[in-house]
Amino acid sequence: MIQQKKSFDTASLATLSLRLVVGWTYFSAFWRRLILENKLIPEEAGYIGEKFNHFLPNSLGLKPIIEYLVTHPEALWYAMVTFTIVEGIVGLALILGFFTRLMSIGIFLLAFGILLASGWIGTTCLDEWQIGILGLAAGFTLFITGSNYLSLDSYFISRKFRFTKTKWFKFLGSGPLNLAAYKRLILVIVAFIAGLTLYTNQYFHGGVFGTLHNKSVKPKLEISNFKMQNTEMTFDVYRVEGVDVYGSFLIGISLQDSSGKYLLQLHGADLAKLPAATIDNHYVAKIKPGAHSLIIPLGAKATMRLPIDRKTMSDKEHYTLTLTDISGLTWSARL
Repeated sequence: MIQQKKSFDTASLATLSLRLVVGWTYFSAFWRRLILENKLIPEEAGYIGEKFNHFLPNSLGLKPIIEYLVTHPEALWYAMVTFTIVEGIVGLALILGFFTRLMSIGIFLLAFGILLASGWIGTTCLDEWQIGILGLAAGFTLFITGSNYLSLDSYFISRKFRFTKTKWFKFLGSGPLNLAAYKRLILVIVAFIAGLTLYTNQYFHGGVFGTLHNKSVKPKLEISNFKMQNTEMTFDVYRVEGVDVYGSFLIGISLQDSSGKYLLQLHGADLAKLPAATIDNHYVAKIKPGAHSLIIPLGAKATMRLPIDRKTMSDKEHYTLTLTDISGLTWSARL
């Protein structure tokens, strides 16, 4: 028992800085979203729900949940408020060392969600993947060590509150654990975290073998449901890759027949003046006209409706729709 107490004291001291830093990392999300600047107002720029929409195109296993939320704005708002409050409570409690092991489970689950939802995002250093996978490891480590120094758990134990003598407090709060009795389980969880690290690194970025790829560098648009009927052309456009902090700037939409003749040609100035009725947005992140182009945020999807003159067109002809980004990238669909 004395040896367990010494081991507990040493481990909790060794991970004190980890507890404080990880706690602040998660509490600061609440602090900057709600205290320094309110990012929970749907109508204002910087709304956290729009950033959540950015996760959708390449998330792992969570697409149905994310898509449901971004197509139901009220549910999305409640989810963002709940997530922010949970991050704040878990982070602050971890800093204070209040029910440390329970809060470390919270850190583990939050990091797991971040990893699966946004592990593919990061323009230079695989940012979200690193945050997620390190959060998993940190949460598990803090569960093992608990907290002693500079913690409320330690204060409760020193004052000999009755609940600190229960077995459940050791697993939800802090205190010496007989780790030898759980050695096999600990090794299984360590193997799971290590395996998940390699799997997600390869899945999101090709970081273990083969060709490296980063889906946060260049914008990529997907065109679907390309149709022409009556006096209008319709198609769905969905931005699935690129930097999450600014949009793809579309400066051209054109329609050509098989001979190369332009039947429709819109430039940046034309797209900047598109009426709202031509754009039917599906998600919270919205495609909209900008000052000099059509702005398409990451994860945004919309049905575009553009007028055309069907009198000059034949049902037997092949037509090509081309979208042009300001970077020079183009995307096409044929009908």
